[in-house]
Amino acid sequence: MLGLKLPTDPRWADIAEKNIEDILVDHAYCEQKAASTAISFIVTYPEYSELVTAMTALAREEMGHFKMVHDRILRMGFKMGWDRKDEYVLKLREFFPKGGSRVTQMVHRLLIAGLIEARSCERFRLLSEELEDQELAKFYRDLMVSEANHYTMFLKFARKYGDRKIVDQKWQELLEFEAQVMKDLGTKESIHG
Repeated sequence: MLGLKLPTDPRWADIAEKNIEDILVDHAYCEQKAASTAISFIVTYPEYSELVTAMTALAREEMGHFKMVHDRILRMGFKMGWDRKDEYVLKLREFFPKGGSRVTQMVHRLLIAGLIEARSCERFRLLSEELEDQELAKFYRDLMVSEANHYTMFLKFARKYGDRKIVDQKWQELLEFEAQVMKDLGTKESIHG
């Protein structure tokens, strides 16, 4: 369903389980960044009413997820810790050239956001299936559904505002690029790393 060209190495789940505090902290920051991304779409593209409405709901939902993860961090006796750069996201942002029309830039941002959500969904599925802590596994199973909805929403908007054929071609190229990026990742205690 997600279209990812390279699945996460299942051993990543072992790394995650052994470093669950780092995973949860990184996850909390991912949710905060997702909310910030939604707000950025609102600020940058206010004339797209349907997008603004969807991004308003998304920002609220992502901050709700942030709170859920933060509450879990506190319940487990952990501390929030500092944010780290997300190598995965930084590499994805290198794919599309700078410049172009506002619409082209928006489509590129929507595609990257969709791919980030798709990879998060895939990682959450892996955690939901592999974690020994069944309560935490269920937590990730529930979040996995939201991430899948977000991925499809971003892709839908990219196709709505861009030429469908060109958008679909760019999406496939981005998926191929992301597979290459993932070959170098998957060994760190982070959601995307």
